Amino acid sequence: MVNENPMNHDALSQFANQQYLNLESFKRDGTAVQTPLWFAEDNGTLYVYTMAKAWKVKRIRRNPRVRITPCTMRGKVTGQWVEAEAHIVDGTAAQHGQTLLLQKYGWMKQVGNIFSRLMKRERIVMTINLKT
Repeated sequence: MVNENPMNHDALSQFANQQYLNLESFKRDGTAVQTPLWFAEDNGTLYVYTMAKAWKVKRIRRNPRVRITPCTMRGKVTGQWVEAEAHIVDGTAAQHGQTLLLQKYGWMKQVGNIFSRLMKRERIVMTINLKT
């Protein structure tokens, strides 16, 4: 039997039927930086993808602590901030995340994939899990 924390379930439920999440990562000096991202959820894990050389990736490699909230395409917060951890994944976990994102965003994701390949921009997948 899984011991599910009801707060985590409630915090995660605000992301249902949302298109974007605002990811807040932290610079070395503690300054918060917010970025709206597409995401997909599976069994309590959120999957996002971004360019491998993005500053948020560098910040998360150094410090996996993040905060997330639902938001608009432009990053306007529409929910409550939640403490979480982000981790860069590869292999089957990354492929699973890409598949989920493709299912959710369809042709828009496919167009983004084509442009990334044409521009030779490496992409990575990150998982985000709420802190218990």
